Amino acid sequence: FAELGSPEVRRFMWAPPPNAGAFSQFIEWAHAERATGKYICYGIVPTGEADAAGVFELRQLQPGFWRGELGFVMASRLWGRGLFPEGARLVLDFSFGVVKVHRIEARSAVDNARGNAALQKLGAIREGRLRAAFWREDHCVDQYLWSILDSDWGRAKINHS
Repeated sequence: FAELGSPEVRRFMWAPPPNAGAFSQFIEWAHAERATGKYICYGIVPTGEADAAGVFELRQLQPGFWRGELGFVMASRLWGRGLFPEGARLVLDFSFGVVKVHRIEARSAVDNARGNAALQKLGAIREGRLRAAFWREDHCVDQYLWSILDSDWGRAKINHS
């Protein structure tokens, strides 16, 4: 809770739960949504640590997870340490291989250079710019819409083997 509430992290995400109790409620909600088959959320626990310092989430956008939306956030102290690509590949392997998602979408603020570069390195395709799609503190921010298809992911895995 404390790490995801820092100003450098908050500027690229929807407002996190306002306190530890609300964060616990989010965890309970995530378990309930997973049980219905509409939501998958994994905590990012760095090697040698006991507590999560971020999350990867996949939200169902169409029934049966035919289309899903990838979300991610991690503590700024972990940025640049290789945890994002490692975790994202695990989540995408699971999403395409087990859940059988056809299309995964992700959004990232236009000014989030690190997040946009990370999505591009995963093989995501930038499909467009969503005007005023994200509210940041006191103003709207444009976002890029990225996508990865199951066929893209299969080719990317072959090329990285």
